[in-house]
Amino acid sequence: MTTRRNFLKGAAASGIAFCSCGLLDAAHAQGPTPRHLPVMVKGKRIKTIDVHAHCYFRESLNLLGAEGDKVLPPVKGVPEHFIVIEKRLKEMDAMGIDMEVLSINPFWYGRERDLAAQIVKVQNEKFAELCASKPDRFAAFASLSLQFPDLAVQQLEDAVKKQGLRGAAIGSNVMGEDFSDPKFHPVWAKAEQLGAVLFIHPQSQPEMAKRYKGNGWLSNTIGNPLDTTIALQHLIFEGTLDRFPKLKVLAAHGGGYLPSYAMRSDHACFVSPQNCNAEIKLKKKPSEYINQLYFDAMVFSPEGLRHLVAQVGASQIMLGTDHPIPWEEHPVDHVFATDSLSDAQKIAILGGNAARLLEMKQV
Repeated sequence: MTTRRNFLKGAAASGIAFCSCGLLDAAHAQGPTPRHLPVMVKGKRIKTIDVHAHCYFRESLNLLGAEGDKVLPPVKGVPEHFIVIEKRLKEMDAMGIDMEVLSINPFWYGRERDLAAQIVKVQNEKFAELCASKPDRFAAFASLSLQFPDLAVQQLEDAVKKQGLRGAAIGSNVMGEDFSDPKFHPVWAKAEQLGAVLFIHPQSQPEMAKRYKGNGWLSNTIGNPLDTTIALQHLIFEGTLDRFPKLKVLAAHGGGYLPSYAMRSDHACFVSPQNCNAEIKLKKKPSEYINQLYFDAMVFSPEGLRHLVAQVGASQIMLGTDHPIPWEEHPVDHVFATDSLSDAQKIAILGGNAARLLEMKQV
């Protein structure tokens, strides 16, 4: 042991660094000191709202029979997806989260109509039941059978008007079909009419599976943010956001790469007009559309948050954790550690923006 310790000491001195998975886990677990509830700003109690949290319901997975288990992601936190209320509340308290807005990543887009409808019906009913049991702690985004837009329109209306859900969680595309496709316009029109939020959560790109092989879970680490970026760019460049200017779009994972490189979009059609459709005349620069979109603050550091605020504005950002998957376990602390934010901006990101967007009461 002494020899190994001396070897590591010498290696560090020579600029070589070693880190096992165990050491990485320990470093991740330490992090900032968690800020428990209640969260206060200048002596004022702030209601914190996490717009990016997940769950599953066994009742809907059981509809897939033996295939149900294949839906579950290969990550930490899978058992916790099946909510045990008191346990989930303790986890939220430890993270400084008053309310989670729950969603389920689509696993039913490739299913036939009747089965997809059954899955969505069960999930939205279970969401409504859960939220009604703890209305001060849980809200939810509905599931939609987007592969059948006419069905999705009715599901969204029922979810918002009858079940009290706050909008819908959607993937980044529907089996390769982008949201800018006119077939989806009736869904966006209904969402705009209802004032319902559409939470875009990525699903990577299966066609890139070969490139993503290897260390680092690149299909998620790179693939998910890229997937969100592609979805948002299609909504911008195809004129969908012009067609539905009041559409409330919330993007997971800080909007992917779009906020960090949005200005490149402004030059694309000048540099290569042959790759742009002259018949689509946007009402403003492509980069300017990011200021009408909304983003979770899941960018992992105060510097990342500072940059996101600089790009899209503090009014467009709200807490997101991916809980119970342990991506972001200190969301509140990153907000407080971002020194460039005013107290009013911190209050907005911690909960005020989400309360406004989702039409909730804020304390």
